[in-house]
Amino acid sequence: MEIELEINGVERTVEASKADSLLDVLRRNGYTGAKRGCDTGACGFCTVHVDGEPVKSCVEPVTKVQDASVETIEGLGEQDDLHPIQQAFVDNTALQCGFCIPGMIMRATALLEANPDPTEQEVREALSDNLCRCTGYKKIVEAVLDAADRTDSGTAVAADGGTAMDSDSETAPDTECSVSDCGPTEGDQ
Repeated sequence: MEIELEINGVERTVEASKADSLLDVLRRNGYTGAKRGCDTGACGFCTVHVDGEPVKSCVEPVTKVQDASVETIEGLGEQDDLHPIQQAFVDNTALQCGFCIPGMIMRATALLEANPDPTEQEVREALSDNLCRCTGYKKIVEAVLDAADRTDSGTAVAADGGTAMDSDSETAPDTECSVSDCGPTEGDQ
């Protein structure tokens, strides 16, 4: 069957079966930023926005998103012009293996749109549905708080990681803690 939806601002008609998840359809159509982790909605690696809300695409039936607007990590920024949240993750070295990062960034984007000035606890709670196996979340939380400062102040970020300028535009050990209760691990400084 054919499903019509908007992906990253572009109207698309995609082929799908009734059994397909949104993640299946996105990845088949070249949107590979959303990662397949658990296929149960437990890890958050596959988080995308559907009509502005974060959704775990591995458990979202594609039939439920007919005529919806879907935004993936590919729609946020480009290598030469990263979104401020993406740049904050780079600048705060919040990237390790990178597998969870697209979902983290999409969840963080939704948080900052709803709450542009979150506390550390609010960031941890917002990210609690997204797992990271490489870190103790310290740098990820710092990156989200930094992104909040950047977007709040209207300060643009240099795409090369250099000094921000004012502008009108805008396998480490597994951890068994959750983002909401995990403290820094060795190596997080």
